[in-house]
Amino acid sequence: MAKKKMRYIDLFAGAGGLSLGLYNAGMKGIFAIEKNADAFSTLKHNLIDKGTHFDWPKWLSIENHDICEIVEGYKKELKGLCGTVDLVVGGPPCQGFSMAGKRDHQDVRNTMVHYYLNVIEMVRPKFLVLENVHGFTLEFKGDKQKKPYSKIVIEELHRMGYHVKTAEIKMDEYGIPQKRVRFILVGSLQNNVDDFFDKLRKKRESFFKMKNLSDSVSVMEAIGDLKKCYGVHKCPDCKQKFYSGKYGEITSRYQALMRNGTEGEYPNSHRFANHTNPIVEMQQFIIDNIAPGSRITPQDGLVNGLHRRGTTLLDPNGQSPTITSHPDDLIHYCEPRILTVREMARLQSFPDWYAFKGKYTTGGKLRKIDVPRYTQVGNAVPPLFAEQLGRMLIEVNYEI
Repeated sequence: MAKKKMRYIDLFAGAGGLSLGLYNAGMKGIFAIEKNADAFSTLKHNLIDKGTHFDWPKWLSIENHDICEIVEGYKKELKGLCGTVDLVVGGPPCQGFSMAGKRDHQDVRNTMVHYYLNVIEMVRPKFLVLENVHGFTLEFKGDKQKKPYSKIVIEELHRMGYHVKTAEIKMDEYGIPQKRVRFILVGSLQNNVDDFFDKLRKKRESFFKMKNLSDSVSVMEAIGDLKKCYGVHKCPDCKQKFYSGKYGEITSRYQALMRNGTEGEYPNSHRFANHTNPIVEMQQFIIDNIAPGSRITPQDGLVNGLHRRGTTLLDPNGQSPTITSHPDDLIHYCEPRILTVREMARLQSFPDWYAFKGKYTTGGKLRKIDVPRYTQVGNAVPPLFAEQLGRMLIEVNYEI
């Protein structure tokens, strides 16, 4: 007799990185909550319109929703799910916690974690997962509370009766070509999860073997088949004059995995930036004169014309630094340009068939409102890691 699939709810779902990984692990979604229309459009296109990833309830329309409105307006429906949900996952907005930002303890986005807890209390899932940045575990300077949000969450979950274990996961140790570190919290109502992350780590070798991957993936192994020199054509989803890239030959097992299930010569969202000549020259100077993997800022005085807050020249033989929502943060290792959305998605382990929707970029005050394609990718949980997490949760579930 086949085992019944675990069922999950995805909160702050973004473009669907967590949901994709959990589905690939063998789970079934109930619904996903994401406030931004473009991010939800990406999730819907890939996981609802093109697949059977969710058993969406009739009481909830299939569109973007604000979690605040869901918690306040659907209490009866959420409480009605109590005892039927195996897992609730979510990555509440991290901008107020991030070490790369201002770390403002008054940032309204920080309060979203309380809505995550509201859902947990009403639904009472067997398991829960919360993902966030390292800054989630740190106190805010000048805050009278003097307590990091991670501790607040853990105390609340203990009050609800959950066993909790946390870890800071280095994504490059789980087959992701990126030095991304994330705080992961796992909770369970029915059993102790103290050894969860030890078990997760031990399962890596068998997972890599199943996926035909090495245990360490370099930048070149991840995006080496996406270089501009392989050819371009007019960008199919742009009104302005932009060009998209053509596939080169597959030169690594990771590229083969990412391209599995794709058709055609041109990857989705592989649009190149229209750099001015001075910018191209500046980036070529960096490639020719700066050590790969180096982070350069205007204050260093090493590069003329660098007006960004800073940029990193990718090391082809190492892993990328953390992918963010700012495309200017990275320079390609051998071409004088920033990365495309598809290249960043590769570094996040999104397969190439996963199409991104909405604007490519935004700027100014709209940065706090819009979630363009680059931001969707930067905010996501790497699907390849999410799949390993899901497989471990399934294993723990059937041990109960």
